[in-house]
Amino acid sequence: MKKTIILFCILCICTPALQAQHLNVLISDKNKPEEPSICINPKNPDIIMAGANIDNYFISTDGGYTWNINRLNSTYGVWGDPCIIVDNKENFYFFHLSNLQVEGIWIDRIVCQKTASNEINWSDGSFMGLNNTKAQDKEWAVVDFENNNIYCTWTQFDDYGSTNPEHKSNILFSKSVDDGQSWSAAIQINQFSGDCIDDDNTAEGAVPAIGPNGEIYVAWANAEKLYFDKSTDVGENWLENDIVIGEQPNGWAFEIPGIMRCNGLPITCCDTSNSTYRGTIYVNWSDQRNGIDNTDIWVSKSTDGGVTWSEAIKINNDETNKHQFFTWMTIDQSNGYIYCVFYDRRAYSDKQTDVYIAVSRNGGESFENYKISESPFIPNAAVFFGDYTNISVHNNRIRPIWTRLDEIVLSVWTAIVEPDLLELSEQQVIFAPTELVYPNPTTALNYYSFKLKRSALVNLYLFDIFGNRITSIYENETLNTGKYIEQINFDALGLKSGIYFYSFSKNNDRKITKVIYIE
Repeated sequence: MKKTIILFCILCICTPALQAQHLNVLISDKNKPEEPSICINPKNPDIIMAGANIDNYFISTDGGYTWNINRLNSTYGVWGDPCIIVDNKENFYFFHLSNLQVEGIWIDRIVCQKTASNEINWSDGSFMGLNNTKAQDKEWAVVDFENNNIYCTWTQFDDYGSTNPEHKSNILFSKSVDDGQSWSAAIQINQFSGDCIDDDNTAEGAVPAIGPNGEIYVAWANAEKLYFDKSTDVGENWLENDIVIGEQPNGWAFEIPGIMRCNGLPITCCDTSNSTYRGTIYVNWSDQRNGIDNTDIWVSKSTDGGVTWSEAIKINNDETNKHQFFTWMTIDQSNGYIYCVFYDRRAYSDKQTDVYIAVSRNGGESFENYKISESPFIPNAAVFFGDYTNISVHNNRIRPIWTRLDEIVLSVWTAIVEPDLLELSEQQVIFAPTELVYPNPTTALNYYSFKLKRSALVNLYLFDIFGNRITSIYENETLNTGKYIEQINFDALGLKSGIYFYSFSKNNDRKITKVIYIE
């Protein structure tokens, strides 16, 4: 297994209300990765699995700071649309399309491969949806952590790409009750079929979610509408009549300059935390209702089990007529916070593209926006960019994943996004200049340097991102005029790779300085 070369970049997030700094990590630029998926193991958040087209997988055992890279294989073929999830036994699952490399047999089933969290030993895979020559495409899966059932939904094409009106697309569902070893017979859950063109009038975008009592919720797009369905008996029965969430004006397939193809397919999530918003269902998508040059990100929510839905709430808070696209949503089930990651061109008049996260702490009523990418990139429409981003969050550990396309070079990235837990003025937090804290990042010994022009009462200590004090270098000590260089041994402190902060104060003047430690 190869170890990826890590590129660390420090960036500033700039919004009207907030400035902060985050660490960008290159996961891989090998094997043309795109269409990434990422998943944190909630029982051991230092272990994170990720995947990317067409057969790439990556694992981090230090919370996303470093990554091992490898390729997946199966006798059923590995043919893209990666979806990574983890169960309550700490097994990871990699769902993908199939390709048996036999003439005329292509994406004929959905494949599920499995490995234990502390191993890289993928099973050959089980499968679902095999139905003669029909195509099985665009799958996504979810685990119910209460019973460890796995639910998967996807689109079945009678004949992929066909313009024959007799050929239909439908949303299918299957489940596993034995940890992914076998799958139930696939059933159709949508009321209204779509066409097979793979465009606005095709039924696509089924991403399932689990409710607080084991409900299964799922939404999809078709013919400029967003549809919703649910099951309250572990997928045995579904609504007879689909519920319309709302309109998706101009459809889910649209043009973005520099992107080979783009979609606004919906993502479904449900709050199962013990927050005020427990049980609220959210559906997130993008569309061009405000014009073909102004794609926006939206969310609608339901507080009554999907019976009624709110008006669309705009997530991107810019006032420009620019593109925001390829959104993905998740919920931190420890507190009910909603996180959406998407590409954003609000700052530019050309194809330069940033990556943003939007966060809601009030049940989707409003969203704060944060730029998380270190620098913009300019995509090239001649290179396939993939169909989605992804994000995983657990207990304030926030790990988005996205694709960059620089000329013809594809790469996938994550960011070590810091939650706003320190209760400090953001203007106090700086990334250390080399003359103050060095080396930075550090791998063992670190030095903190400061000067005093007159004697002062000094405090200097190191703490983690949760505000826990790790060690005190000075505590209420009166120091004389002069230059001071203090050595801190991160190895001896037994710390894990991550972001830490020095708090330095002289008299009433306080400064918070960031340092990155890599084991």
